[in-house]
Amino acid sequence: MSDPIHHECGFALVRLKKPLGYYLDKYGTCLWGFQHLYLLLEKQHNRGQDGIGIGCCKLDTELGQPYFFRTRNADRDSLIAVLEAQVKRYKKLQRKGLLDRNDPDSFKRAFDFGGELLLGHLRYGTSGKFGEGGCHPYMRRTNYKTKSLMVLGNFNMTNARDLNHHLIDRGQHPVFDTDTQTVLEEIGFHLDEAHDAIYRRERDKGTPGRDIPKVISDEIEIRQILEKCGKIWDGGYAIAGAVGNGDGFVLRDPTGIRPCHYFENDEVIAFASERVPLMTVFKAAAEEVHELPPGHVGVMGHDGSFAVERYASERPSHHCSFERIYFSRGNDPDIYQERMKLGEMLVDQIADRIEKDLDKTVFSFVPNTAEVAYHGLMHGLRKMRRNQVKEEIREAVASGDISEETLDQLILKSWPRGEKIAHKDIKLRTFIAQEKGRDQMVSHVYDVTYGVIAPDENLVVLDDSIVRGTTLRDSIIKILSSLNPKKIIVVSTAPQIRFPDCYGIDMSELGKFIAFRAAVNLLEKTGRHNLLTDVYLACQEELKKPVEEMGNPVKAIYEPFTDAEISEEVSRLVTPEDISWKGSVEVIFQTVDNLHAAIPEHNGDWYFTGNYPTPGGYKVVNQAFIGYMDNTGERPYDILL
Repeated sequence: MSDPIHHECGFALVRLKKPLGYYLDKYGTCLWGFQHLYLLLEKQHNRGQDGIGIGCCKLDTELGQPYFFRTRNADRDSLIAVLEAQVKRYKKLQRKGLLDRNDPDSFKRAFDFGGELLLGHLRYGTSGKFGEGGCHPYMRRTNYKTKSLMVLGNFNMTNARDLNHHLIDRGQHPVFDTDTQTVLEEIGFHLDEAHDAIYRRERDKGTPGRDIPKVISDEIEIRQILEKCGKIWDGGYAIAGAVGNGDGFVLRDPTGIRPCHYFENDEVIAFASERVPLMTVFKAAAEEVHELPPGHVGVMGHDGSFAVERYASERPSHHCSFERIYFSRGNDPDIYQERMKLGEMLVDQIADRIEKDLDKTVFSFVPNTAEVAYHGLMHGLRKMRRNQVKEEIREAVASGDISEETLDQLILKSWPRGEKIAHKDIKLRTFIAQEKGRDQMVSHVYDVTYGVIAPDENLVVLDDSIVRGTTLRDSIIKILSSLNPKKIIVVSTAPQIRFPDCYGIDMSELGKFIAFRAAVNLLEKTGRHNLLTDVYLACQEELKKPVEEMGNPVKAIYEPFTDAEISEEVSRLVTPEDISWKGSVEVIFQTVDNLHAAIPEHNGDWYFTGNYPTPGGYKVVNQAFIGYMDNTGERPYDILL
């Protein structure tokens, strides 16, 4: 994705199943759990740049000793900063004689993150605070272990405002911060209710106060608590948490929008947003890492028990397709094959645009994350050419012209030619963010390989997806045009992004989508500008309905035009006006049908089709269009909050 888009957060959870002494004896360190938490976060570093937070819950601490710990950081390179700070503290405790690395009890008592339940979070913010205070985990502390709570996750709740008012109706005083706060307080409310019911019963029975906490810990049902919470949540979410008594949990939204995986052996239970980090860190085979089913929660009891249970009613699955196109790491075996397929599925469209003239076409990709799909495209092109050669040889045999020269021509000519064309300067991009003359500097974010394209050749570059088109216009096309190709064809492995996402990705403002701007331009050019007003009024009417009855009038914006017409207008919009190059730009998008053929199990496509998996999505798309027409400059999340 050449456009800078914030997207999915990442999280990890490590629950040790053995006493700390076991890991010291087997691995030579009590830091084994902390090290593996760090590795899981590092292997998911693609899922968060705004900040990091880690938390720890220590089991069976003595009275008077703390059991919940947390640290957060929103500085640059925050993951490394947090690790270095904790390692530095660990060594300092050793030097002062407060921690003996060979004594598990000393380690657990002195080192904050020396507990059995460890959580970590990488933040990509879409709303709320963007400093350390907005980093997960969020916490609520009390003098009761079974009321203390720590929560983090990868999610957006579309009904955050309703959730806050739900708390107000109970008599609470919520701080309108983020949906994370509402999730924390909702779970906390039902946790308090369950705790208080058992406490009052035992108190009235005359159970000694010192014995009541154990009774509560043994009886409290995390699954039931989350079942009550889930009934009012609308969104995409994978949420992890810890209760002060040592109970841990990870749950996934009922439609499976957000990804979540887990691994278990006799030493550890671990969760992560993606499968491959668990495979790599624990040296596990793909089949040993399991997907947490939608609408299920994995509950790790303080007593060491573990169960995956359903907490929400079954619903149709709508796994986010962007996870497979771009967000998740491409070294997952299934994702790798799917991205290869995405590239291959574009062969027919590209072949038509270049009139199958492979001799005069160079293929490449931008950015680097599109490389796997590029290899799929090249594989498909080679397969197409092999079929052509096979047919040409048949014709040569039939005509009797099977000389060595003829065979050489048929076999060697017109094979797909790939080159590494674009190179991204990461340091430059960081530097220019706040500087004057940014527009001029942006054009130099990418550099190119010179001398590999002739003026009469086409240049085809593959991109993961095209969202806003600004980087294409202001940087990529400008620098590629310096090679003076006959034509630049930009190919997106994703379909046209037409509608906002509201389940985790920061793609909520309609006016920033290049496909939406293209459709609006076409409405104006064809005298249909009044349709915008009609849709605006229709959106206002939709917002008056109960959320479960809302529809998506914004689809009408695109209905007068074919996909090809919108792509043609996108091509015009991304063509810079301030360059002397005389060639042309064309943009090709993946079709929705081909997307589903390439990624059959991850069919979430609401940003392409406008078909949202939850009622809250329709509320967001209506509000997003009204925000566009009113020119508020606000994201729907902010309006709805």
